[in-house]
Amino acid sequence: MTEAQRDTAGGPRVMLLGSGELSRELATALRRLGARVDEHPNTDAVSAAIDRLQPHFVVTATGAVPRAAVEALAARAQDDTIELVPNARTVRLTNDREGLRRLAADQLGLPTAPFWFVGSVDELKAVAAHGGYPLLVESLGPTAGRAVLSGPDDVEPAWRRVAGQAEQPRVLAETVVEVEFCVTLLAIRSEGPNGPLIEFCSPIGHRHAEADVLESWQPQKMSPAALDAAKSIAARIVKALGGRGVFAVELMINGDEVYFADVSAVLPQSAWVTLRSQRISAFELQARAILGLPVDALMISPAAARTSRPATTAEALTAALAVPESDLRVFDGGPGPRRGVALATAPDVAAARDRARGVATAVSPGR
Repeated sequence: MTEAQRDTAGGPRVMLLGSGELSRELATALRRLGARVDEHPNTDAVSAAIDRLQPHFVVTATGAVPRAAVEALAARAQDDTIELVPNARTVRLTNDREGLRRLAADQLGLPTAPFWFVGSVDELKAVAAHGGYPLLVESLGPTAGRAVLSGPDDVEPAWRRVAGQAEQPRVLAETVVEVEFCVTLLAIRSEGPNGPLIEFCSPIGHRHAEADVLESWQPQKMSPAALDAAKSIAARIVKALGGRGVFAVELMINGDEVYFADVSAVLPQSAWVTLRSQRISAFELQARAILGLPVDALMISPAAARTSRPATTAEALTAALAVPESDLRVFDGGPGPRRGVALATAPDVAAARDRARGVATAVSPGR
């Protein structure tokens, strides 16, 4: 943040592109630091909205930005009175998985699982014959889809399911490598007294306990060699993207081996755990980085989080919040069942996970 932006009467103006619980938590963190925040859930007509609101910062808090909006943001990046966070290069690349993976593997030489990009079922058959099974196939289009191929008979059904009806289908095929666990490493790139500075939160472990239930915990135990490698990989990809903010670097771990999987400048669901594990949550760290303020990645307690679809009866809430060192966030209702996240701290991660599971179970519908 420039001195002029910091000294603006009423606080800096922030236009926040995105919707949902994560972006609302970021908006709250920004407001607590004195920013005037306009939440803009529709990423269409970005230029018109910028002209109307005249913000100091335009923050992209959604992973689904249409190509036209990306180009509009890139054009606005030439305007010295507006700062994009993340920058236009990061928005473009994190919405282009093929470009991002080629940056990571081909240009930076980061370790990844063997991968191929294919545009037809015949190409997928050739890749599967060459790369072997099992093979993970993921959509690169606007509609998310994925499948694991166990043998040749799976290729055509998986292609139809993942590629869908796209006019120019394109998918990522990736060898399924042996991993012990996956982590999110949050890397905060901010402006230090001597230039850009990258700091790291403790690694966050996560897994899908059920199809629509994500469990996360912090810290995830890693060997010193794996942690050093993870920080090196994260620093290199974040430096290549540039700009400021909190970057969620997704990594696969197998012993001391670390594989790059993905990176996003939009906070992931696994970041909820930092509401209780860190002195300053990931949302507050993002707000500070956006505004050019000092950050602090200190972890204060092992913690766990578990997403849920809570039943908010008095009986359920009483049972949930009777769990020691627990909390429950219930989000504003929208289409479909209400969502929430169970949170807990404890002297160790295993106990915190048990407590968060107990909170989520207590508010489960039909308990």
